[in-house]
Amino acid sequence: MEKLEFTKVGETMYHEKLENGLNVFVFPKPEFHKGYAFFATNYGGMDMRFCLGGEWHSTPAGVAHYLEHKMFDTEEGNALQELAANGASPNAFTSNDITGYYFDSTEKFEENLRILLSFVSIPWFTQESVDKERGIIGQEIGMIEDDPNWKCFMNLMVALYKHHPIRTSVAGSVESIAQITPETLYACHKAFYDPANMALCVAGPVDPEHICDVARDILPKEAGPIAVKDYGEKEGTQVAKILMEEQMEVSAPIFHLGWKGEAPVNGEARLRQELVGELALEVLLGSSSPLYAKLYREGLINQEFGYGYESGFGYAFLAANGESRDPEAVRMAVAEEAARIGRERVDKALWDRVKKGVYGNRVRGLNSFESLCVGQAQAFFAGYNFLRFAEVFDSVTREEAEELIASWVTEKRTALSIVRAKEEGQ
Repeated sequence: MEKLEFTKVGETMYHEKLENGLNVFVFPKPEFHKGYAFFATNYGGMDMRFCLGGEWHSTPAGVAHYLEHKMFDTEEGNALQELAANGASPNAFTSNDITGYYFDSTEKFEENLRILLSFVSIPWFTQESVDKERGIIGQEIGMIEDDPNWKCFMNLMVALYKHHPIRTSVAGSVESIAQITPETLYACHKAFYDPANMALCVAGPVDPEHICDVARDILPKEAGPIAVKDYGEKEGTQVAKILMEEQMEVSAPIFHLGWKGEAPVNGEARLRQELVGELALEVLLGSSSPLYAKLYREGLINQEFGYGYESGFGYAFLAANGESRDPEAVRMAVAEEAARIGRERVDKALWDRVKKGVYGNRVRGLNSFESLCVGQAQAFFAGYNFLRFAEVFDSVTREEAEELIASWVTEKRTALSIVRAKEEGQ
């Protein structure tokens, strides 16, 4: 078993790749009573087309999320209830890129880990249970489609991307999930829920070797074939649409403003681009930036304002969102500030302050077992080590952030999504 020391952040991680291809990552925390386990597959909402065994499959939108819901069903009952009865707090999530199942518990940790590994690796579906879940997920879809913030964000994705599946909701639509059958779920489980396409991350008062032994005992002994994903032709840097508008029940206009970037290459280059993107946003839009003060002073944004960097296979973008009486004015102000930075550069005092703050937030996040385990699984699937961020962060320069702003925050890469209040009588 490989032992990795990350002295800059005071963390130790053990790693082993099992005979079946599963990668296990353990963060021993003997001083804690509670343990946390995260079992994830490199399969998310945007993985709708894939090849397995030489045969291509195109699946409806929402299968990964649907499968996550149904995986808790077992022939004996329901794993969610079994874990809860054992004193664990279990849950799961599906993102664009991954699906993860997790729990934390202070007692019966090994027993709960065995339950987790077992139900995730052994699918059990019936036509009746799949049909019943369709109604539940359909209600979920209806609720999120009535959420103006969610609708505004998804419209931004449609504006930014011409065909990449990031523009499709992870949950799918009522129409797409109507096409999902038990056979669909079994096929996608076979394609993506193989140990060689998964990662197990554990933090707490545990022995790393014993965690590996438990995984060996429960999971298949050998790796199976892994599906090859297809996201269509490569996206260009120009947005699909400059503006998308919709009317919903809102008290003030809501906006999502996005800038389309180059898709990252897997590995530490992806980590570096993420760090550069975060720092670029802070100097451009952060609460200590000149632009933030100007927008707030002029009443163009309020405390609901937020921003972030997001990337995955085939996509990367910067985004900002909030309420504004004039979203177009916000877009223009950001463009003007980006141009000013191009002429005058980022103030060094602001850069030093921002870099210190971003680093501090990342280090504080390591206090959470969830952040450690989920972060490591996501990073592993992206080709790098989560805790390497400290070393990479040190070498990120002001010039890199300035270059990203100059190349990404341009007219052809900018899209604006607005949800306005319905007019009377509509």
